[in-house]
Amino acid sequence: MNQEEIGKFIAVCRKENNFTQEQLAERLGVSSKSISRWENGNTMPDYSILGDLCKNLNISINELFSCEKLSDEKFKEEADKNLLSALENSTFNLKEKISYYRKKWFRKHIINIFLYILLWLTSALILKFNNAEHLVGYFSGLLTVLMGSVMQSSMNAYVENNIYEKIEKK
Repeated sequence: MNQEEIGKFIAVCRKENNFTQEQLAERLGVSSKSISRWENGNTMPDYSILGDLCKNLNISINELFSCEKLSDEKFKEEADKNLLSALENSTFNLKEKISYYRKKWFRKHIINIFLYILLWLTSALILKFNNAEHLVGYFSGLLTVLMGSVMQSSMNAYVENNIYEKIEKK
């Protein structure tokens, strides 16, 4: 699989379907920058949206990986090549997938983490200025543990939904 060729093919199919990058991005729930990166061959679409991408472009996943529209005779031959290529290039183990989805969750939730820290600081300052300094340490510690638990649970649920359920469906 040639990433640059796949990107060029995505661009051609997008244009054939009269989509702008923004329109396709909106349909897939990704940013227009993601579409641009795919089309420039800088990155590949996440495997979880390949089906939706191909559906919107009116192509099969096999055609996407072959970088061309395929006749019925050529379809099976290319499918076998693409499957072997995908198996050879699939080197992620479970630990790496968990790490990937944790980083992805963190990027999606960085603003929430920032807001929790801001809440924590605001609470500590309010207690301090209300002459409740003796409660600052206790309340801050309690709030930190609570926020950490909520964020950790949220991350674990996200990772489980993106990895373990997909493994069970196979």
